[in-house]
Amino acid sequence: MPATILVVEDEGDIAILLRYNLEAEGFRVVTAESGDEAQQAIAEKLPDLILLDWMLPEISGIELCRRLRAREETARVPIIMLTARGEEEERVRGLSTGADDYVVKPFSVPELLARIHALLRRANPNLVTAALKVGDLELDRTTHRVRRANRDVHLGPTEYRLLEYLMRHPGRVYSREQLLDGVWGNDVYVDERTVDVHIGRLRRAINRGKESDPIRTVRGAGYAFDERFAAVA
Repeated sequence: MPATILVVEDEGDIAILLRYNLEAEGFRVVTAESGDEAQQAIAEKLPDLILLDWMLPEISGIELCRRLRAREETARVPIIMLTARGEEEERVRGLSTGADDYVVKPFSVPELLARIHALLRRANPNLVTAALKVGDLELDRTTHRVRRANRDVHLGPTEYRLLEYLMRHPGRVYSREQLLDGVWGNDVYVDERTVDVHIGRLRRAINRGKESDPIRTVRGAGYAFDERFAAVA
């Protein structure tokens, strides 16, 4: 079963951004716009991790975090605090209240996903798949090693993140804009043609001789990791 993440965020655009990227990562996502809604959602099903906005209507994120840590059933649920408050004393306050991590808005989506995976690995390693294997291509998230047909594939950091992103959902077509947001982060401003350059580098690294190309170009749409490549392996 995928890990369940509760997103407690009253800003609609941010909630939509988080849901999209978390679901693309394979998580089950539940959202709440206030502390009261969050407590109701937690009572219905205990999440595996909580993304908690500091500034919430009615009950603040800090107060909700304090209440969750005081209850036995929620005392160990990992909590990442999301906030526009970046001052050191505010970070210390959030962490001392019981948050496991602290992310300042605007945030990098890839960095936030990496922090989520790190927390889930510590809390419950079974919730995070360490390896992705599609066809004869295998990516190990723990060691950051990639192998194809028993040979090591050497990738740069961007090509590695790009391959991991595509391998999570074979067959799903991602636009260049979606790949920029998911791999580079929505706060990094680069041209969409950058995606094409790195796709070319990735293809040259993973394809040797007569090996089939697992990356499919969808004209006018973007790129996908070919599900047929997975089926024939």
